[in-house]
Amino acid sequence: MDAERLQVSSQRWMAAALAAFSHGSESYDFAVHHAGIAAEHLLKAFLVSLHPSLVVEGKDFDSLLHAAGQGGHASAPITKIKTIGLVEAHSRTYRILRNKIPISQQDLLPLANARNGVAHSGLHEVTDVRTVFTTCLRLLDPLLVELNISPAAYWGPYQDLHDELIRERIQDTTLQLQQKLAQARTTFEHRFGHLGPQERIAVLAAATRRPARARDCVEKPCPACHSRAWLHGTTMLNEETKLARFTPGTFWCLACDLQVQGEELQELGDLGKETLVETNRRVFLDFEPETQKIPEEDWEPDEDFLRGRY
Repeated sequence: MDAERLQVSSQRWMAAALAAFSHGSESYDFAVHHAGIAAEHLLKAFLVSLHPSLVVEGKDFDSLLHAAGQGGHASAPITKIKTIGLVEAHSRTYRILRNKIPISQQDLLPLANARNGVAHSGLHEVTDVRTVFTTCLRLLDPLLVELNISPAAYWGPYQDLHDELIRERIQDTTLQLQQKLAQARTTFEHRFGHLGPQERIAVLAAATRRPARARDCVEKPCPACHSRAWLHGTTMLNEETKLARFTPGTFWCLACDLQVQGEELQELGDLGKETLVETNRRVFLDFEPETQKIPEEDWEPDEDFLRGRY
């Protein structure tokens, strides 16, 4: 439960991960496994820097006693404390730092799956290694800033490799987004291009109504077809100011089927930024998301990932 120790551990695991990645495909299993551990330790280092209790399993009282500095009352030694895993560590950090973290919970899943797959069965998806690895790098960069860790010290001799992977990832994300926008415009024209102006307005008004099962969402114009669309996310209410902080999760246009989330959503500028809204503008409807299962014992479903739910 020492932030500095976790930082050092994270840097050591990441150095091993980068070394394995640079050796080529025969070492990719080590790369994704070690990168996952490095990410978990740095996430925990940030949480511990705020308070040690933020990394322990909330239902284990002995662990909470140790985190609170009351280990003398615990019936188990500190070496047996129960802490959270990678997914929950990211979830807690993401809620605290919000838009400073470019990797959403859904973006994290391939990294968590790859790390666990190698650890438990020696298996991982080779074709996804570059994306998985770069996801980890993008996750750690803002944490280094928050923890006042020098990037040069953390990445060491692999700084150039880090920079090149990040550059390639940004280019890939931009290309993927442009492909989605082009396909969405084609879909919109196929669906509504034959309609006259007045008829199109009437049809779109009906077709783009708020999804009946949505939880929290705000209305936004679609960047592809300019129709009314919906930005789904999470809303945190400030009781003092009566303002709600809305964090975007998934953008979905019912008119052209454009669906954007994670890194692609951030490429859309203001659409992917956190905003403040008045409480009377919030949308609350009953919604029970299907559980997204991954091999992580402390996994909790991402309620913001709504693609394919309607």
